[in-house]
Amino acid sequence: MDKKEHSDLKVIDAIAPHIASILNEGGSTFHGATDKTNSEDLSFGLVPIYNTRGLWSFLSLFDDQQSLSWSASEREAIQTAANLIGSALQRNDYEEAIRLSEARNRIILSALPDLLIRVDFNGTILDYSANPEHPLYVHRDVIAGRRLSETWPEEVVQQIMGDSRGRGFESPQVLERFILPFSSDEYEARLYPISSGEALIVIRDITERVQLDQMKSDFINRASHELRTPVTSAILMAELIQEGGTQEELDEYWHTLKSELNRQKILIDRLLIAGRLESGMMKLEHVALDLVPALESSIQAVKPIAKKRNVVIQLDSVRRSTQIMGDKSALEQVFINLIHNAVKFSPEGKTVNVDVSESESEVRVSISDHGLGIPAEAASHLFERFYRAKNVTIAEIPGSGIGLYIVKTIVDELGGKIAVESLINQGTTFVVTLKKAE
Repeated sequence: MDKKEHSDLKVIDAIAPHIASILNEGGSTFHGATDKTNSEDLSFGLVPIYNTRGLWSFLSLFDDQQSLSWSASEREAIQTAANLIGSALQRNDYEEAIRLSEARNRIILSALPDLLIRVDFNGTILDYSANPEHPLYVHRDVIAGRRLSETWPEEVVQQIMGDSRGRGFESPQVLERFILPFSSDEYEARLYPISSGEALIVIRDITERVQLDQMKSDFINRASHELRTPVTSAILMAELIQEGGTQEELDEYWHTLKSELNRQKILIDRLLIAGRLESGMMKLEHVALDLVPALESSIQAVKPIAKKRNVVIQLDSVRRSTQIMGDKSALEQVFINLIHNAVKFSPEGKTVNVDVSESESEVRVSISDHGLGIPAEAASHLFERFYRAKNVTIAEIPGSGIGLYIVKTIVDELGGKIAVESLINQGTTFVVTLKKAE
C-alpha cells in the first residue's frame, strides 16, 4: 500500500464495522474495508498476538486492493511473526513480574526483625537474609556458600539442625534459647524443611522477651513475699488477741495488727498504681498548678511519721507561688513518697530539707536527708521495680522497693526528670525537675 496516499488513514475507522466478527472468529481474519477519508477501497488483515495479561492484541496489515493478495505461505509467515512478537511480549511480562516479585520479597525479608538462613542438609548456607541492623548481620556475599559451623559454634549448629544434619530434613525443629560467644543477646531458632535437602532457619532475638519473663517472675516472687509478710504477721496477731492477755499486751497486738494491715494496703495500692501506669489506664493531667501547696500537702501527710522519729521536715521556697505544668494528685504521690523515704532513712533528731528553686523554664525540687546514703553501684537500679540497695536490706529498714519506680514513671509521664546524688553515711538528695507553666 502506498504510504503517501494513505498517510492519514485512521485504523479505528477502518476496522470499527468489523469488530464483532473479529472477536467472534478469534483467529486470523481478513476483511474488506473503506477508507472514508480518501473514498478509496482497501483491505486489511488482523493476526492475533497472544499475551499473558488477557488483553486483545493484533498485528494489522492493510492493502489498497479489495481483497488481499498474500499467498498462504505469506499468511503463515505473518502468523509466525505475530507469534514471535507475542512470545517476546510474554517474556517481557514474565521477566518484569519476576523482577517485581523478587524486589517485593527482598523488601519484605529486609523489613523482618528475624535472621533467615537457607541451608542444605550438610549445613551449607545457600541463601541469607537479614536487616543490616540485626546484631548477627553479615553481608550475603560474605557468608553464602560457607558452612554454618564455620560461623557459629559446632554445638549450637548441632542443636539447631538436630538429627537432620547429614541425613535430610523431615520435620520442623525448635531451639527455644541459645547464646553465642560473641553476643550478649539470647536467640531462638526455628528450622522449617523446604524439601528433604533444604530448610529455612529463622533466628529471632528474644533478649527482650527473656528479660520481660524474668521481670514478671521477679515481680510475682517479690510481690508474693511482700504481701505474705504482713499477712503472716496479721494472722499471728489475730491468734494472740483470740488467746487473750493483759490489756497492755492486747493493745500492743492490736497496734501491730493495724500496722501490718496498713502496710499491706499501701503495698497493694502501689501495685495497682504501677499496673495502671504501665497499662496506660492512669491518665495524668498536664495543667498549670501551684507547686508550693502540693508540697505543703505532701509534707503534712508525712508529718505524723516524722514526729514519731523526731525528724523535722523543713520547706525552703523563695516564692510562695510557683506555677508548673502537672497533675496535683500524681505530684503529691511523688513528693509523699520521696519525703517519706527521706524521713525513714534519716537518723532521729535530723532534718529533711525540701528546697524549691527555678530557672527560666524549669522548677527544681530537692529533697535531702542525712541518712545511710546509696552505694554507687546501686544508683542506676534505684528506679527499678522492687529494687532495694544492699545497705538498706542489711539495716532491715522496711519497704517494698516499688515506690521509686512509681515516682520515676509519674515524673517521666509529666515530661520531667529525676536525679539522685548520694554519699554513704552522709545522706541522699533526690532532685525532681518539672516544666514551668507558660
